[in-house]
Amino acid sequence: MLPKDPAMLLSVVNTKLRDEFSSLEEFCAAMNVEETALRQTLGAVGYQYDAVQNQFKSSI
Repeated sequence: MLPKDPAMLLSVVNTKLRDEFSSLEEFCAAMNVEETALRQTLGAVGYQYDAVQNQFKSSI
């Protein structure tokens, strides 16, 4: 289960993307998470997914 707190969520997602998954799509499928919802949650706190670096980065 992923954390609800956006800061903790960001940390967990980026760590898993770095260490375990080659794409956000792969991560979402394995974790049974809706990609759109994850993007919206992290986007609401100023982070966007960067496919080239395979991580969420600050969009500010």
